[in-house]
Amino acid sequence: MPKRTKIVATLGPATDDPKVIDDLITAGVDVVRINLSHGSHEEHAERAEQLRNRARASGRQVGVLVDLQGPKIRTGQFKDGEVNLEIGASFTIDIDYPIDEGNIDIVGCTYKQLPSDLSRGDTLLINDGKIVLWVEDVNGSKISCKVQVGGPLSDNKGINKQGGGLSAPALTDKDKHDIEFAAKIDADYLAVSFVQSADDIEMARALLQEQGGSAAIVAKIERAEALDVIESIIDATDIIMVARGDLGVEIGDAELPAAQKMLIRKTRERNKVVITATQMMESMIENPIPTRAEVFDVANAVLDGTDAVMLSGESAVGKYPAKAVEAMGRVCYEAEKQSIARKSDHRLHTHFGRVDEAIAMAAMYTGNHLNVAAIAALTESGSTALWMSRISSGIPIFAMSEIVATRRRVTLYRGVYPISFHPLESDSQRINQEVVDELLRRGAVRDGDLVIITKGDFQGLEGGTNVMKIVRVGEHVLPD
Repeated sequence: MPKRTKIVATLGPATDDPKVIDDLITAGVDVVRINLSHGSHEEHAERAEQLRNRARASGRQVGVLVDLQGPKIRTGQFKDGEVNLEIGASFTIDIDYPIDEGNIDIVGCTYKQLPSDLSRGDTLLINDGKIVLWVEDVNGSKISCKVQVGGPLSDNKGINKQGGGLSAPALTDKDKHDIEFAAKIDADYLAVSFVQSADDIEMARALLQEQGGSAAIVAKIERAEALDVIESIIDATDIIMVARGDLGVEIGDAELPAAQKMLIRKTRERNKVVITATQMMESMIENPIPTRAEVFDVANAVLDGTDAVMLSGESAVGKYPAKAVEAMGRVCYEAEKQSIARKSDHRLHTHFGRVDEAIAMAAMYTGNHLNVAAIAALTESGSTALWMSRISSGIPIFAMSEIVATRRRVTLYRGVYPISFHPLESDSQRINQEVVDELLRRGAVRDGDLVIITKGDFQGLEGGTNVMKIVRVGEHVLPD
């Protein structure tokens, strides 16, 4: 069987060649990310269309994730190019200073509310923490700082406040326009940057629905204050992204591993999906193989239970996009062989709220305690497959659905593989035979294997799964 952990790869200039897209699909990409921080809507629409066409031609289902830019809290540009800040030197950020006239003493800023969010004693982290500034004074538009960690500083670098606390809203006017674009291209997932509360998720979902979109919402956890209300954010969203770049800057690198483990655990406990992202194989932007540290990083995320791991610059602008996907896939596959990745006590001691949820849990319990080769979930919304995927297991779960949007949505669910399934019969036993025949055709099972089938008594009813059936391949599924 293929890897269970899903791979998200960011599209960009390095993937515009159709052959590279084919190579990504062959290498095992499950979802592609469109980063709206760069490029035009026209470019991104072409990339999404090309990806879907190539995936369709290969017989694969690949999801499309549109990632909103969020608030731009960045320095301005430097008139004469990069400057080098010395430790102990004074440096000023001035929101009223010309945005393209920066020098070694002062620079403008894109975020006009920055002075009101700061006071003496705060620490600013520039360019992912490579530059550290201590705030000495805030006077009107000017933030006077002392350089604590110096080095080169170039145009348009991100600004974070150590410990969080910047008040920029998660959704900007640009984001609201970009949500309309996401709905227009029928995105499968919509990622909201710099989420601070459940309100940000609810606003994004409402705006998306107003535009006719139905994408699952991804909450990117990048701000320290989001950790204080993380349960409410998880409950409001569909998917959590552990966005380790800005989050690590705000809470500190040493705190990041524990935060990642906590986010994965809490998200799975609440039956939601989790992506681990940022710098997972960053050395592969330039090199054809990952570092050992990167291999361990990906493997640890898999062992923690992440649904997906993500590539950013490695695939968008790197020299080896397909090799990065292949390398990530190999690491995931090997990590999944460990017993910790196949055992679970999820929901073992709690009540179930719905019949279809109970069927999903019963199927996984049975599958993990019986020598079952595959589980086939006939599903309208994908909910049954999602619940099943919260249970650690080595059993492949096939989400069989007539609905394209459902098949695309499950591309992020760990251990779930979408199959286009249009039953020709209405009789329940004959549908069972069609399911087995489809799995045989795909080489997923063979004669003698046990298969669990879950479905509803009435086709086309969302949330209607109420049947679990165990069949043996090769034996008569149909009555004589």
